[in-house]
Amino acid sequence: MITLHALKYSRATRVLWLLADLGQPCNRVDYDRTEAFRAPEALARVHPLGKSPVIEDEGELIAESATILRYLAAKYGDTTHAPPPGTPAFWQHEAQLDYVEASLAEAALQAILPAFRGKPAPDDALAALNRHLDYIAQAIGDGPLLFGERAMLADIQLSYIVALLARFDLLTDHPAIASYWNALQKQPGYIAATQAAGPMAPPAP
Repeated sequence: MITLHALKYSRATRVLWLLADLGQPCNRVDYDRTEAFRAPEALARVHPLGKSPVIEDEGELIAESATILRYLAAKYGDTTHAPPPGTPAFWQHEAQLDYVEASLAEAALQAILPAFRGKPAPDDALAALNRHLDYIAQAIGDGPLLFGERAMLADIQLSYIVALLARFDLLTDHPAIASYWNALQKQPGYIAATQAAGPMAPPAP
């Protein structure tokens, strides 16, 4: 059975979501955040960078959310969380899956971190975030999700950043993304994951 090292209020919920969709159990090892909202030292004994999520499977240690999602889909022969291979939609999906952490996360955190500290985000950070949110809204199109009614790996990957943006009221001027977030929260895998491990984003103080 896969072991999932899961930090509270973290990207680990993405992995639980996919496992729930696939009907696969895991041995979940939970880690509480420190008072400074950082990962505890215990995670550094699992992965040199103290990362979460990390999975262990058959002696292999695998990190990075997108890699873990792809790994699980391949391991369990899943063909329902990505468009058919070789199609234009498949490559659009692959790009969106990698886009989340390669491009969006840095821009989003420039606005999220000040909000987390109770301060307004700098104007340039909000401008950069707005460009990304406009881009995502265009990708959603008629929705409700990126590729229709069912969550793909790219939706699961995107959910964590969107959850943080919603938590810190950074979607007010982006109703399409707010609607997308509402649709994500109705997905069975999301519901199962958050019922099991708690919300993606930290609660209000």
